[in-house]
Amino acid sequence: MTAGGGADGAAPADEHGATGATPGRAVLVVIDMQPVFADEGSPWAAPRFAEALPVVRSLAERAGADRTVFTRFVAPEHPEGAWVAYYADWPFALQPEDAPAYAVVPELADLAADAAVVTATTFGKWGPDLAAHVGPGDTMLLTGVSTDCCVLSTALPAADAGVAVRVVAEACAGADDTSHARALDAIRLYAPLADVIDATTAGAILATTTAPPA
Repeated sequence: MTAGGGADGAAPADEHGATGATPGRAVLVVIDMQPVFADEGSPWAAPRFAEALPVVRSLAERAGADRTVFTRFVAPEHPEGAWVAYYADWPFALQPEDAPAYAVVPELADLAADAAVVTATTFGKWGPDLAAHVGPGDTMLLTGVSTDCCVLSTALPAADAGVAVRVVAEACAGADDTSHARALDAIRLYAPLADVIDATTAGAILATTTAPPA
């Protein structure tokens, strides 16, 4: 991880502890925390997955099930277009949607059981299914893996759609440290629509924004 204003160069909280928050509520989106990206033997393992995991769990506990969305990446049953060549390079990933590799990791399974779960065969998870959980004026706090692939691919389309996106640096892990840092730099280019914050700031945003109406 890199150094800076906060962890990974993330923007620290201001005196009110909620830099980057918008007037609406905060929604925590946990991107693809799955064994296929966690297990050391997996070709797609993110080396710092284990470091990000407790930060993700702490934020999810703070957000509560009503303000947390988990996503899962799964392989398509029949790849099409450029995905054909992609899976020719990664044939191990052509597993059924209900394969253990594509479940939410056990350390988060209890939280995911009570929260919304969005499953997609694409790297980016922004689309109608995820947008249904993020209202106008909400702040979307992004966590998960990998920073340089599925997190980045979710952050930028959401920001382009007008969502306030804040990526929590310590709650993400990349393919390697360099790729992680480059992805965070790319996200910062979208400021103020998208930006990078630290976990303390994310916690402050969750504490100072409201849950959805009962």
